[in-house]
Amino acid sequence: MEGLYHQTTQLIQETSNLFHKLENDPDAEKIEGAIQEKINTIKANCEKLDVLLFKTPINQRPMAKMRVDQLKYDNTHIQASLTNARNKRYRREQEKAEREQLLSRRFGHDHTEINVDYLGQEQSSLQNSHRNVDEMLHTGTSILETLRYNRDTLKGAHRRMIDLANTLGLSNATITLIERRVSQDKYVLFGGMFVTLSVIALVIIYLV
Repeated sequence: MEGLYHQTTQLIQETSNLFHKLENDPDAEKIEGAIQEKINTIKANCEKLDVLLFKTPINQRPMAKMRVDQLKYDNTHIQASLTNARNKRYRREQEKAEREQLLSRRFGHDHTEINVDYLGQEQSSLQNSHRNVDEMLHTGTSILETLRYNRDTLKGAHRRMIDLANTLGLSNATITLIERRVSQDKYVLFGGMFVTLSVIALVIIYLV
């Protein structure tokens, strides 16, 4: 399980590093495909780790579960970042196509400059409104996904806390028994010392 866990952690790091290439690389779509493949691999590894959790010792299972949940959480955020990057690329491509379409129109000589300025302002306003609406929708979707995932994570943590509490209850009972046995052993030790000293004193008194 440790080997698969470290392999998945390395995949998450490599996937995060790929995002730095998206902004300036002309072949952004190819990089997005590579990121999506890594995300799918990470998800598959997490499913395998969920199965391997049941083979770990019971006392190590809560900590292992938290580590796997962290991998899932990181992968969810990477997927949201990829969706956001794709949306930005789509908007850039759409804006570029709309600019080219606007510039390719033919206008009359007398009204060319006025029409171009007016249409440019109108197009810019529409693009800003469209972009703001898309960003609000994407932000809302990301927040809902994060809240849903955090709710599931908190439920799992609550269950693990209950299990740990039960385990600690058994440990406290065991510790109490140990402390009681230590006290009893101490009384036996002191009693034996007293008897031994008494015998030595009697021997000295009557034989010397």
